[in-house]
Amino acid sequence: MPAKAANLSVVISFRYPGARLTISPREAAMINVGIVGSGFIGPAHIEALRRLGSVQVVALCDSSLSQAQEKARQLNVPHAYGNVEALLAHPDLHVVHNCTPNHLHAEMNRQILRAGKHVFSEKPLCMTPEEARELVALAEQAGVVHGVSFVYRQFAMVRQAASMRREGSLGRLFATHGSYLQDWMLLETDYNWRVDAALGGASRAVADIGSHWCDTVQFVTGRRITDVMADLAIVWPTRKASAAGNRTFTDDRSANDEDKPVTTEDFGSVLVRFDDGSKGSFNVSQVSAGRKNRLTFEINGSERSVAWDQEVPQQLWIGHRAQANQTLSDDPNLMNRDVAESAHFPGGHIEGWPDAFKNMMAQFYRAVMQGEMPAQPLFATFHDGANVMYIIDAIVKSHQQQRWVRVAY
Repeated sequence: MPAKAANLSVVISFRYPGARLTISPREAAMINVGIVGSGFIGPAHIEALRRLGSVQVVALCDSSLSQAQEKARQLNVPHAYGNVEALLAHPDLHVVHNCTPNHLHAEMNRQILRAGKHVFSEKPLCMTPEEARELVALAEQAGVVHGVSFVYRQFAMVRQAASMRREGSLGRLFATHGSYLQDWMLLETDYNWRVDAALGGASRAVADIGSHWCDTVQFVTGRRITDVMADLAIVWPTRKASAAGNRTFTDDRSANDEDKPVTTEDFGSVLVRFDDGSKGSFNVSQVSAGRKNRLTFEINGSERSVAWDQEVPQQLWIGHRAQANQTLSDDPNLMNRDVAESAHFPGGHIEGWPDAFKNMMAQFYRAVMQGEMPAQPLFATFHDGANVMYIIDAIVKSHQQQRWVRVAY
């Protein structure tokens, strides 16, 4: 794809009160995208891309041609492939999204980069620190735009919190704490490919959801996690796996159930230190009954605090010492001007996870249309994905060794 492609009649604009950020037809092109993997997250990528207007999903690849053809039919994608090599050979393909299971991420990303395509990878970027360093080097050598799907930094109120930190209104930061809680692995009969360390990696709850928390708070605070002390727990040492395949969200049992040993954590508590000397802590859990997808953080500064809950995404709590606390809504007229574009509707029109996902794709494809990585990208890059991989590795080692571990960036 040339640095700035031509032949486009579509204009992308990002609107907020009093301003208009527009990518002109000369700078843009109808970008052809291929999706590898059509499980839960692949269709979410397709939906977000179709909301941009400048992107067309032209090809879908899955583990078999027949499965790819059926999914392509369901999702109205014109071309289907049964292997990534065939997809990468598709004519005029510009960008590939890697939506495969964790154990395939590194190799798929390698192939996409070696083919010279812009790449957007699901998290985790890979499964080991060594793979992370290799992929960062390959991405830099390829000179392509590269992104990782850390979506929570794209919520309007998360962007607002980061803006408040940048302008200094929080004062000196000294503590960051929070959690990411789910309940989808609460039952002994809840089983998923992520439980298998060969497929999901040496860490499960920390890598799957704790990674999001780490990326989000580092984005908001502008600080890097440097040291960790972790205590992880396995609630079910064995789980009942259905002979028919993965099964979650049910307590049904069958005579054909197979006991599967569990080696990855269901729950974890982590103390952290940041590069500015401030402290923090977070809990992760996939076994907290009633908590469906609750990522929260609170950041304490010398002037005020801010807190956010992903399940109430339109609100940012602002804490004060000498006046009433505030709850700010995601009304673009009330937000800081530098981040108001991340809220797309007037106040009271609730925006959520799909809208943050669209924000993430809009930022990434703005870079694709320019043909190069931004100096300070708002979307997570392979560098960010690698940094979180190093944090996960340190957390696993800390639990194993029961001591503080320095993150090996």
